[in-house]
This record gives sequence, C-alpha cells and structure tokens, in this order.
Amino acid sequence: MQMPEPDQRVIARRDAISAALRAAVPDAVIDDPAETRAYECDALAAYRCPPLAVVLPASTAEVAAILRICHAEGVPVVPRGAGTSLAGGSMPTADAVVIGLARMTEVLEISTDDRLIRVQTGRTNLSVSGAVDGLGFFYAPDPSSQLACAIGGNIGMNSGGAHCLKYGVTTNNLLGVTMVLMDGSIVELGGPMGEAAGLDLLGVVCGSEGQLGIVTEATLRILPKPSGARPLLVAFDSSEVAGACVADIIRAGILPVAIEFMDRPCIRATEEFAKAGYPDCEALLIIEVEGTAPEIDEQLALIRAIAMRHAPIEFRESRSEAESARIWLGRKSAFGAMGQINDYMCLDGTIPVSALPKVLARIADMSAEAGLGVANVFHAGDGNMHPLILYNANKPGDLERCEALGADILRLCVEVGGCLTGEHGVGIEKRDLMGVQFAPVDLEAQMQVKDVFDPRWLLNAAKVFPLDASASRREGRPNAA
Repeated sequence: MQMPEPDQRVIARRDAISAALRAAVPDAVIDDPAETRAYECDALAAYRCPPLAVVLPASTAEVAAILRICHAEGVPVVPRGAGTSLAGGSMPTADAVVIGLARMTEVLEISTDDRLIRVQTGRTNLSVSGAVDGLGFFYAPDPSSQLACAIGGNIGMNSGGAHCLKYGVTTNNLLGVTMVLMDGSIVELGGPMGEAAGLDLLGVVCGSEGQLGIVTEATLRILPKPSGARPLLVAFDSSEVAGACVADIIRAGILPVAIEFMDRPCIRATEEFAKAGYPDCEALLIIEVEGTAPEIDEQLALIRAIAMRHAPIEFRESRSEAESARIWLGRKSAFGAMGQINDYMCLDGTIPVSALPKVLARIADMSAEAGLGVANVFHAGDGNMHPLILYNANKPGDLERCEALGADILRLCVEVGGCLTGEHGVGIEKRDLMGVQFAPVDLEAQMQVKDVFDPRWLLNAAKVFPLDASASRREGRPNAA
C-alpha cells in the first residue's frame, strides 16, 4: 500500500517540534524511536510506519494546544483512539504526530431523564454501557471490538455492531460533539436537545475518519434496557440458503435486534477456539429478538415459520441465560479464533440484503479462482459483510494476492448496489477504490468539505481520498515549514 514520502523539512526539525510539544503538555510526549514503534500501525498490521512523535493529552484544552503547535509547524497529525481500525485509519507517516486519546476516558455527565451520557472520546465502547448499566440503560452500538475500541474511533468510522439492525450505527446514537480543528480552535456541534438549525455538521463529522478535526468529547444517546431478549441459532447446509433466509426475514417486515451469519470455515475455527457447541453445518444464523415475553414468543414464531421454508438442519432456541451466552460465544470469539489459525485481512463491504445469496456464491467462486480461503462472518441483517481473506504473511506475493481479491470483492459489493464500507471506514485500505463508488465530481465535493475544515490538509494524510488526488491537494496548500 503506497504512502506519500514524508516531508524531510519536518523530520529535520524533530527535536524542536518535540520540545515545543513538551512545553505545552509535559509528561505526555513520546519521541524515543523504540517507543514510537508501539504506534506504527493499527489493526491493519500488514502496513507499518513509526511516527515522528506521539502525544497523549488528557483534555480538550491539551488537544487544542498540540494542534496549534502542529499547525504552526506544518506537521501532519494522525488522530488515534484505541488503534483497532481494520482499514489503516490511524496508520501514521514518518513526519506525523500521533495524537492518542487513551488518557481521555472520563464520564462527564449522565442524564437518565434526557437519556444521554457525555464522555471523553478515549473511553471504550463497552465501558459506556458499563457506566449506565446500574441505572437500567445501555449504549446501543456494539462493534465486535467493543471491549477495546474507543468512542472517538467509533465516531470517526461511524461504527455499528451486531445490534445495529434495530438500533442503528453511531450516527443514529450521537447527539453532539466537542471537536478541535487543525488550527486549535474548539467547536461544539449538536447537543443534548438534538439537531441544531442549519447545516448538519454533526452528520458530516460522524464517519469523517479524522479528516476534519479531533473529536474530544461526545454526547451519546442511551436507551432503557429491554425487558428481555432471546437468541436462536439456525443451521443450514449452504451459505446461499442461509442468505436467502435472511432476505425473507427482512422482506417480511420483522426487525430482530440482530441477525449474524457465520460460514463453515469460521464455525470450525470458533469451535476449536471457544467450544460453543455449534452444529456441523455449512452456515448458521444467530438471530436475537427482544421485548416482553409475549413479544419475544410472537417474533420467534414468525421467524421459525420463515426459517422452516428453507429446510434448516437445526433450529435451536435459547431457554436460559447460559444457553444465550453459549449461542453468542462463538460469534463474539470469531475474529480472535481466526487469528489463531491464519493471517487474514478483514473486509467491510455492504450490500442489499436481497443480494446476499448471489454475493456469497460469487465470493466462493472468487476465492477458488484466487487460491485463497475466505471465511465469512458478518452482520447479515443490514448486509454489512466482513469476509476474512486468509493468506500467509510470510509467503512472498500472498499479501498482494489478498489485496487484489479484497478489491474484487469490494467492487462486487458496489456492483450489486452496495458500498465500499459499512463501519470500518475507508482509511488506506479502500482509498484507491473510492473511484469505483464515486464519480470525480462526487469526490471533488467531498474534498471541498475537507478544504473548509482543514485547508492545509494536515489531518490524517493519505487516508480516504485517492492518493494522487489528496497529494495534489496538499501540494497546492501553503506550508509553514
């Protein structure tokens, strides 16, 4: 994956830049080359580059001070939450300062009357729900990495999770943000009372991948915990039939809280790893519904009737909390389980649910043609696919073959009416595929938005936009260096 050449004028001033940062935020700067290597990549670990320096602020004011220095010095900045990005969203360049939010974890406000929580954006996703669990509330978006991923990264990538089918992704649960612009100015967007008049700038910021500013505080919607929830597991003898069952459930107007899909390679790996007791099958669905006991029974009866039309080889309905935990155990262990047996690249394309059977069949064909295995585990209810392409990182040429297959799968997603990403973002992984989904005039409109927020293109360089387009944009901007 090509990255721009670092600005040697910035690198030459490394010591002076570090000194200025230390004066502004003492005890928060990491610039020892051995220590900056901990920040050389995110979860897209195939690509690595140690940054110029790393700064770990503890407040919005400290973030603003850091950005004012970087702006004055013409230093590129890479925002970083927990580093769980699977698209290279927080990969640095050698001339960049990484601003990590790991120290910014405070809960600033909770209001159950207004159903909101305000937090610093270094706080992990799961700990947001943990902060309100005792009050009978929860925060709905639940990425698979929710134990580790930070709210700032969730906002940057508009993350979702298993339960986004019913509750929506981050943008549907984000009420307001405090954001620091590249010049150090602080802006407030949205707020507890909902959308403000005028342009929907909050909607622009959510999913902007750190291109517009660094979000330091977030006001999030919290919801009352449902009175009950129950998952079921449905096993099939083909992935295409499982995909058709999902399409029929959605077509019938039923809205489970989650519909998750796993195919045989993933099932086999998770069974060896987690021993959840999954059946021997080609594909399985985990479907969860919630509500009162009568509501749950009614929804499950409807789902059972639809599933039976597709001749499942097993239909397993949870009857206890222990059974529910076991049904979810394998799915929640899937990515770790696959990592135990193989190097893999996790994609993130979204398709119409009706296209699931066709796309799953085509991915199987493409996998065979490329000579690389593909395991499928994804949020089937909203068509957010996560094919895991298996490759050998130590075998010359395998990474390149993996990337080529991944690009073909993402082109297929767009071809059937979907898009390049559902929740992982574009980052560097899909940057050069943006022209597959967007016409040049569309990309130009998006880049003009960045021009407004970050005129010198210093924020999260070489991400999202095709490299040649962003490079020409940067070259046309004055640089203080």
